[in-house]
Amino acid sequence: MQDFKELADDNVWIVAAGTAVVVVLGTTLYWLTHRGSKTRIMAKYDYNKQSVLLPGEERIRCSTLVNHEKGQHFIEKMYDDMNTVYDTLQRGMKQSNDGDCLGWRPGPGQPYKWMKYSEVNAKAVQFGAGLIFKGCEAVNTTNIGIYSQNRPEWTISDYGCQSYSMVAVPLYDTLGEEAMVHTVKLTDMTTIVCDNMSKVQGLLKHRSEMPTLRLIILIGTPSDEDRKLCEDGKVEIISFEGLLELGKENPTDLVLPKPDDLCTICFTSGTTGVPKGGKLTHRAFIAQIAAVHTIASDTHEFTPADTHISYLPLAHVFERNVQFEVLSVGGRMGYFQGDVKLLTDDLQALQPTVFPCVPRLMNRIYDKVMSGVNSSGGVKKALFNFAYNKKKAEVLRGICRTDSIWDKIVFKKIQALLGGRVQWMVIGSAPISAEVLLFWRVVIGCNIQEGYGQTECTAACSVTLAGDNLPQGHVGPPIPCNIIKLCDVPEMNYFAKDDQGEICVKGPNVFSGYHKNEEKTKEAIDEDGWLHTGDIGVWLPNGCVKITDRKKHIFKLAQGEYVAPEKIEIVYCEEPLVAQAFVYGESLKASIIGVIVPDEEELVKYGKKEGLEGDFKQLCAKKEVKDAILKRIVQHGKKRGLKGFELVRDIHIYDDPFSVDNGLLTPTFKGKRPALKTFFASQLADMYTKLD
Repeated sequence: MQDFKELADDNVWIVAAGTAVVVVLGTTLYWLTHRGSKTRIMAKYDYNKQSVLLPGEERIRCSTLVNHEKGQHFIEKMYDDMNTVYDTLQRGMKQSNDGDCLGWRPGPGQPYKWMKYSEVNAKAVQFGAGLIFKGCEAVNTTNIGIYSQNRPEWTISDYGCQSYSMVAVPLYDTLGEEAMVHTVKLTDMTTIVCDNMSKVQGLLKHRSEMPTLRLIILIGTPSDEDRKLCEDGKVEIISFEGLLELGKENPTDLVLPKPDDLCTICFTSGTTGVPKGGKLTHRAFIAQIAAVHTIASDTHEFTPADTHISYLPLAHVFERNVQFEVLSVGGRMGYFQGDVKLLTDDLQALQPTVFPCVPRLMNRIYDKVMSGVNSSGGVKKALFNFAYNKKKAEVLRGICRTDSIWDKIVFKKIQALLGGRVQWMVIGSAPISAEVLLFWRVVIGCNIQEGYGQTECTAACSVTLAGDNLPQGHVGPPIPCNIIKLCDVPEMNYFAKDDQGEICVKGPNVFSGYHKNEEKTKEAIDEDGWLHTGDIGVWLPNGCVKITDRKKHIFKLAQGEYVAPEKIEIVYCEEPLVAQAFVYGESLKASIIGVIVPDEEELVKYGKKEGLEGDFKQLCAKKEVKDAILKRIVQHGKKRGLKGFELVRDIHIYDDPFSVDNGLLTPTFKGKRPALKTFFASQLADMYTKLD
């Protein structure tokens, strides 16, 4: 099937358009663009007042979608029969009349195969009963690891844990081996589900550091060699199907969870040190589901007719929430084949109506399409731009549709690459530029809502409202399950009275704390139950929050990776040629850059050795010096274990040390990051322009 690269190369959006179409357009344009259609008008809100300012000095805001006039500040659930994650599957089974639930493709080019809700439920119960037969206790302190790509067995394992009040703990490769060992030890994990033997082998390498591990459940059939390997590591291995069979042969009564029981411990990727395990209850997930359903329902009512494609990691709460949302209404969920390169093929085969997305993928598609448009030139480019501007005018009026003449002759092929049926998209994990977001709303023609949040609030705490399509750079108002306030950050000159400060969240979706880490929990949640996100925001006049800064100067890159610049700067300053370093990144960029002040003595010595003429300032201006320092700090960073995204792609050499006198250092000789950012604004912009 055709992928996005072919789309860009072939200019397929112009198929069916040519000279004849251009001529016809001149005489039929008015009729084609004004005739009656299935135009879908977005929900009607007061976009000038998207949140409610509650009485009091704290300047707390809540959603306009709750009954605040009667004292309701947030909602906790959507349905009376859905109080835990376990209930989402049970409700979906009823709503769908036991319809298709989980789907997968046996191989490339093959159609999706489906399991019914009752089959998924039966396997989940068998999974839980099998765990109990193998010695796991049906209590809320039993932590079961899931170390796998998205696939039916992941979801079955998750629901199997919920059926017996156990806690599902996702594991994933990007944590690194040290963090993986830390997670297993911290949770006293005895049992892990793995989707391949390479992961099993990785675990066995550190078997001596994980004394509690005793059972591995392999999705597949372990060979005699695999069994011997595990036996030598004093770990039992059993196939996933084998465990289900044990559960079927040894049934036991369900031990259902309560709303305040733990549902999962989700370990954040972190930025310094070992990852922290965020404890999320069933109540937190149910509140989040209710809030998302509420804000989406005016333009997309979730029903059993919905299909969701699961390709974002289930190890993260974003994808888990979308999964629970769709299954709770009886929709169905199909998994990608595990290879992002085959995602467009999966999309076309599945034809999803619900498509969660991340900026990195959206940026890539946008770049390819626009590159094809710009290289086409002439009539083709003119037609695309004309059609785009016509639909853009509609989108800015709150109209999203896929049945205009412009869809038929220009955008249909792009829509088809996503399956042609996408009705609702939600974006998370990192910021997206207003330009790219507007492009998607125009070209795909569906409701796209952008969320902001973190693991600690079970994914989102604010989401843009449907129909608010004007590019303003905000992340919407509080969602209906939480309230938000801004707190003073005097050291950064942010004050709540000015509607600026650290974003703080309170509601049933806020996590219970970090597993076995009281110190970090107290740093995150204050005595009044407010989660301190660490992000700096500003309230806009329309009641939406806009992210403007990071309290601890930790930022997220476009691909979703967190970067702690101070840690990287310390490493770079270990290189003899470097005296001072300032590492910088933006959430819309995929790489980091930096400013380096060389060590004057070392640089002069280096210049003489390399035959470079000039004093310190003259040497700093030489390209050879910049290239040498960039090469050295990247090499040193790799030796010190910095990850790829923690290595600068470009640097600016500055010949005047940061100091208290020039305003670039604090009295305690720490870099004043806002001042450094402002001082080097033009150089930083130039570097990113060159990298782009």
